[in-house]
Amino acid sequence: MSTAREQPIFSTRAHVFQIDPATKRNWIPAGKHALTVSYFYDATRNVYRIISLGGAKAIINSTVTPNMTFTKTSQKFGQWADSRANTVYGLGFASEQHLTQVPPSPLVSANGPGDEKLFRSQSADAPGPAERERLKKMLSEGSVGEVQWEAEFFALQDSNNKLAGALREANAAAAQWRQQLEAQRAEAERLRQRVAELEAQAATEPPAVGEKEGPSQSLEQLEALVQTKDQEIQTLRSQTSGSREAADTTEREETQQKVQDLETRNAELEHQLRATERSLEEARVERERARAEVGRAAQLLDVRLFELSELREGLARLAEGAP
Repeated sequence: MSTAREQPIFSTRAHVFQIDPATKRNWIPAGKHALTVSYFYDATRNVYRIISLGGAKAIINSTVTPNMTFTKTSQKFGQWADSRANTVYGLGFASEQHLTQVPPSPLVSANGPGDEKLFRSQSADAPGPAERERLKKMLSEGSVGEVQWEAEFFALQDSNNKLAGALREANAAAAQWRQQLEAQRAEAERLRQRVAELEAQAATEPPAVGEKEGPSQSLEQLEALVQTKDQEIQTLRSQTSGSREAADTTEREETQQKVQDLETRNAELEHQLRATERSLEEARVERERARAEVGRAAQLLDVRLFELSELREGLARLAEGAP
């Protein structure tokens, strides 16, 4: 698109719409805000063109032809069909004063006072009975559509609030599970250290000290007594060692069982933590989807409200002009 030979003759701000190619009835907004709409004239070819840019993209690039008609459907909205682009453009203005400047006087009578106008202007100020009935029907449908869009919008907002609450609860539960997991890990480490201490103590247990014999007995009696005492010592040592080993073994087994139970509990908590993290991610994705739906619903609601406002103004004018 080049405007090297074209000269700008007029610019204004308006909300730009295009007709829905599927329904041929609903308007699709080009953006949330008003755009600059400019009119250019090519003196070499005696051609007028309407251009509106959205960033680097041409929203409107319409060459004015003699068979085009600019129709004012309300005090602040006008439209025209572009057969080359195979679409219908609509412009919504902030006030009626802005609309009365579109198209500018050079564009309306570009071929001179006596020639055919390139861009004829039609007004919807005096519609017939059929047009009145059509406007009443559209106004009724617009009111119902407005209520439906508002209900859907508030339902999406409520769903978004519920998702946010569930996300907060899931975050709190995840934090609590992390604390429990850390406590269980600390307890398991303490029990492992206790098992190691008990095993070291059992390996380094000193032997029991024997009793001393009196020097006044005979050698035979002493030898017999020594043997008897040795047997008693061995018996006591075996009994003491056996009871101590049994007690240590029982304690070690109980400790090992606790360690196994704690490790099983840790594995369960880690599984729950992973499940919670997956739930958090799913909730986040669902929340983003809900936000996108709310945004789309809000945008469509703005369009419906804009159309409803235009229809109400048209109906008010009809009521004022009715006999």
